[in-house]
Amino acid sequence: MKEQIKRLFDLLPYIGRNYPKEIFLAGKANGIWKAYSTDNYLMAVRCFSLSLLEEGFKAGDKIVSVCSNSPEWNIIDMGIMQIGAIHVPLYNNLPTTEYETVIRYCDVSAVIVDTMNGREALGLALKDSPSVKLLLIGDLLGREFPEEEANESLNEIKEKIEPSDPATMIYTSGTSGQPQCVVLSHANIVENVLATVDRDRLNQRHKVLSCLPLCHIYERILNYHYQYKGISIYYSENFGTVINDLNEIHAEGFAVVPQFLEKVFHQIVASGKDLPLAKKKFFFWAVRLALAYEPFKPKNRKTAMKYRLADKLVFRHWRKALGGKVKMIVSGGTALQSCLIRVFWAAGMPVQEGYGLSEAPVVAVNGYRDEDLRIGTVGRPLKNIEVLIAEDGEILCRGNGVARSYYRGSDSYGEDGWFHTGDIGSIDQGFLKFLDRKDAAFRLSSGEIIFPRMVEEKLKLSGFIEQVAIVGRKEKKIAAIICPNFDYLHFWATKHHLKYRDNAELITLPELNARIQKEINKANELLMPCERVAMFRMVNDEWSFVTGELSSSLKLRREVILTKYHDLLEKIYGHAIDQTEEERNLASRIKF
Repeated sequence: MKEQIKRLFDLLPYIGRNYPKEIFLAGKANGIWKAYSTDNYLMAVRCFSLSLLEEGFKAGDKIVSVCSNSPEWNIIDMGIMQIGAIHVPLYNNLPTTEYETVIRYCDVSAVIVDTMNGREALGLALKDSPSVKLLLIGDLLGREFPEEEANESLNEIKEKIEPSDPATMIYTSGTSGQPQCVVLSHANIVENVLATVDRDRLNQRHKVLSCLPLCHIYERILNYHYQYKGISIYYSENFGTVINDLNEIHAEGFAVVPQFLEKVFHQIVASGKDLPLAKKKFFFWAVRLALAYEPFKPKNRKTAMKYRLADKLVFRHWRKALGGKVKMIVSGGTALQSCLIRVFWAAGMPVQEGYGLSEAPVVAVNGYRDEDLRIGTVGRPLKNIEVLIAEDGEILCRGNGVARSYYRGSDSYGEDGWFHTGDIGSIDQGFLKFLDRKDAAFRLSSGEIIFPRMVEEKLKLSGFIEQVAIVGRKEKKIAAIICPNFDYLHFWATKHHLKYRDNAELITLPELNARIQKEINKANELLMPCERVAMFRMVNDEWSFVTGELSSSLKLRREVILTKYHDLLEKIYGHAIDQTEEERNLASRIKF
């Protein structure tokens, strides 16, 4: 019988008893892996907690960490929480002004950084907060303490920490630009972790690659999930090394945002286009088979033979490109096109799509068995989460896995007792389907409601398009603002002997605009008449979290985009475009 886990740091003795391993965590720096055994990990956390106590920190203190993904991130996380302090993890590429905002807003006691560069950057943010300590992780790790005496004092503190006590605060700037700080208790997160353990097939014999930021709740919940199941966790050095790292360690699983899988698919298609004619025909025959794949659906002898042949000659090469042993890919953060999920399932790399928010880390997730999987949905809600679709289509949820409050704010539950997600969805035979953000939907002048994400998904199947925002509120027809995939555009322009000075000139070339129109025409064939893109413009920008067009989880920040390209919209539609109140407020605060 497995021990009960009530607080997050209860995972530590649990894994110590059940999963003694030579490599429990491993991080890569300068191309070299540094591993922590289970015992090393537990000892490092204990020493880190004692170092914090020696520095004078206590239960209830808010401690910020600004650190890259690494085993040390786990040590900081567990070390903070098991003295009853509250971990406030932040991205390591925020502007100084945003660090200043969080530090003041959250009443922070200390900031922990992992590099001297980080120490200098955060020092600027703390210039007006002299009472906040700035600490380097290396100065806290490695201190020695009398074992018996130290353990006794630490155990006394841990015994006083209740499951309902705050474990972490998740700061998010959101897609609307309105910052919030979600307070999650130990019980909130533990409930999520325990409810997901049967949704994947991995166990203590396997290893995973972690490449998404741990300060985002999506990757963090998965991290606790892996620890609970005894799965070894390897951290990528950075997002650019993911493919190499997968091949180096031959991981059985990893989690990504949809943009990663979209890029992999585009690379697959691009590699097929350069094959000799006979091989090219066979390659794209296999791609068409993959796009139509239905997991677990019985196949007649002829169809089964086609998939076996495609696997032998094509799909196995796709698996090899991602390390050759992948048994699970988790996709979240935003929706992934159904056809791409089919492609990876056909190639023997099952994609499990889920849905959650900072306030409710895991609401639903697809499993790996027939009864737990429906492509086109985000899976069945967890057993401890109730989900309701409101009259206007908004997804509502409640349960022990949902945060109770915001810091310095109101109860996260509405007056009706449900948490209002702000997302639109539906439930079909017990499976939750996510459609779009409630505030993203808009009406055309004819009255039809447009869910822009549905259109954007179709357009992003093109290798020419990196990001796209669908617009057209109160207009007769919709238009697309396209952030191109400039790497692919450069390759395509060279192949077609096109000359240009820079990206600004490249996007004006008639040949390229005609090619983009073909891509739009192809996508329009899959859409209803009111959803079809009538006009488009490419922009000479690369959208990112740093420049503000994308949120930290790489979702479009539509108000930012509509504000930034307000003049372009007026050119597209040939008349003045009224700004919403949110856009006007944003325009007064941000200069592009």
